[in-house]
Amino acid sequence: MSSTHLSLNYHLVFGTKNRTASIDLSWRTRLHEYIGGTVRGLGGYPEAIGGVADHVHLLLALKSTHCLADVVRELKKASSAWVHEEIGERTFRWQDGYAAFTVSTTVRVAVRNYIANQEEHHRLKSFREEIVGFLGKAGIEYDQRFLD
Repeated sequence: MSSTHLSLNYHLVFGTKNRTASIDLSWRTRLHEYIGGTVRGLGGYPEAIGGVADHVHLLLALKSTHCLADVVRELKKASSAWVHEEIGERTFRWQDGYAAFTVSTTVRVAVRNYIANQEEHHRLKSFREEIVGFLGKAGIEYDQRFLD
């Protein structure tokens, strides 16, 4: 084959420092839009971004040349600076870690819908329950101490 064809889709989840409910509804959509712009600026494609007061979900496509850890680091760094400067929340911070799951093309629509319905979803399930479910389904071992 004389060219490269890729479908590298990721579902990312990362939360606020100490799981504080610091992403206010009044500016949450603007934060999601800013994160999407940052993804585009890095050369990726943001298919869906959503979340609640203490964490965000992203469905994004990256190129083969992207390093996922570098992308997440830049997203957190840029969005934290944006919250500090544009919103004036100087104490806003993201947690150190994140969760990332590959997403096949056949389930992208389901993941996009899941991300779009975060408010409704978290009326029934806590973040901890959500992430434990994701980790279990993916067969990822984890230490309970690092889920909060």
